[in-house]
Amino acid sequence: MGQSTALENAIVGQVSSGGYAGDVKAFTAWEAVKNSPNAVLVDVRTQAEWNFVGVPDLSSVGKQPLFIEWQMFPTMELNASFVDMVIAAAPDKMAPLYFLCRSGARSKSAAVAMTEAGYVLCYNIAPGFEGPHDGEQHRGSVEGWKASDLPWVQG
Repeated sequence: MGQSTALENAIVGQVSSGGYAGDVKAFTAWEAVKNSPNAVLVDVRTQAEWNFVGVPDLSSVGKQPLFIEWQMFPTMELNASFVDMVIAAAPDKMAPLYFLCRSGARSKSAAVAMTEAGYVLCYNIAPGFEGPHDGEQHRGSVEGWKASDLPWVQG
């Protein structure tokens, strides 16, 4: 094969050190999904979270997030079909995938799993949809998708 590009070298370095392409802020993920035709947002929260907390709204850029639970509510068992479901919905292993959960923990695990499945550009949205707790132990006002004033809807 030909010479590696700087991007490929950077990705290899990131993957070898963390198991996935890296963490990004919610706004960075939004810009990537908005501006890259093949970028995909994968929301790995539970059905209950999607219904009661809200979901990213990508309709203004003509896209929809993939909604695939990493852990299944109410037992919170790992979704044994997760990798297969992502592959079926987003078969291009070179497409950038941005994984989102409440705070960045489950989405990191999902990014690692999809990197292990052969996807090259798997990113964790580190602050998640709701972000960390604020001073009063509430989520949604410090970092994260919602606190960044990115488009979202609640069911």
